Amino acid sequence: MHRFANPTQFMRIANAIYPWAAGLSLILFLVGLPIALVTSPPDYQQSETVRIMYVHVPSAWLALMIYGFMAGGSAAFLIWRHPMANLVARASAPMGAVFTGVALVTGMLWGQPMWGTIWVWDARLTSFLILFFLY
Repeated sequence: MHRFANPTQFMRIANAIYPWAAGLSLILFLVGLPIALVTSPPDYQQSETVRIMYVHVPSAWLALMIYGFMAGGSAAFLIWRHPMANLVARASAPMGAVFTGVALVTGMLWGQPMWGTIWVWDARLTSFLILFFLY
């Protein structure tokens, strides 16, 4: 792992992987989104609103994962003073805020027909709102 700490070597490897990863991500997104939002059957309890979960749940998981990346990068920067760790933490924050916002909005869209209200002050929703403010 120490060889990836060198910014020049890291950028050389990242630039080689980026076009392939971006292309594969785009293809999988374009194939998976219509399958999830159009061809999936409605749920017997949630009916058509279950499709919101195909966007909501991955966004929530990504928001939490990115918060962990930020914590790890910040800890590595504070302990070892490595500039790449600081870049990881700084670059992760906007993506984490976007995924947290998407999770909050899709949760509200799902909560309206399921609970009859867009917001309930339970621990999960409130902690995600606090996470959004932390980002």
